[in-house]
Amino acid sequence: MSKILALDTSTQACSVALWLDGEVREDFRDLPRQHTQLLLPMVQQMLDQAGVSLKRLDGIAFGRGPGSFTGLRICTGVTQGLAFGADLPVAPVSTLAALALQARHSDPDLDGAMVAIDARMDEIYWGAYRFDTDTGLPILAADERVCPPERVEENPLFAQGRWIGIGSGWNYRERLPASVLARVETIDPQPEPRAAAIAELGAAMIAAGQGVLPEQALPVYLRDDVAKKKGEQKKADQKPAQKKGEG
Repeated sequence: MSKILALDTSTQACSVALWLDGEVREDFRDLPRQHTQLLLPMVQQMLDQAGVSLKRLDGIAFGRGPGSFTGLRICTGVTQGLAFGADLPVAPVSTLAALALQARHSDPDLDGAMVAIDARMDEIYWGAYRFDTDTGLPILAADERVCPPERVEENPLFAQGRWIGIGSGWNYRERLPASVLARVETIDPQPEPRAAAIAELGAAMIAAGQGVLPEQALPVYLRDDVAKKKGEQKKADQKPAQKKGEG
């Protein structure tokens, strides 16, 4: 039994959840560009309402991505700060896995979920998950990646059972390979990752000893060049201007 706080700001929504020995409470707000102002007050309100202090928790879970570059940085920073202060382990949870679990909760008979989130720049974040027959939790069946919709590859596991397509990336369904489209029974592009699912997955990770130290709790962007380009731009901005006549 465990007590896990979960946070997510990977999309335009901001959500906080508390896993209390199998019962989950959630505060989900779809309010774009207000993550910085909302997240900590939502955490405090959630803890106060449950009568639980940070130090009484067993760990903190957070949506580690993929998702909004800025949103992931905000969530990671808040999670690290809270975990450092309370000396708690952290469970970095895939936002794609969270969406897969949400699909399973909506339809317990599903065998798998193909998850796609709009990554902008004409690409999608993609991951495929099958569900453990004992726990119902998602297990990665095809590596998470970022790619144009046309480059999504079929996996032999897709041929087994009932699969759903879930996430905003499925708005690009007309560009996905026909072989992938043929394997999904239904498509739902509306759901966003929620802290309730992240809390459940985080609780399983902490229970299995898979929590990490706060400083090891890092966001996963998948699109590495986003961070790289920002770093290169920062270095360029700091480089002294070349004097006229030099070079």
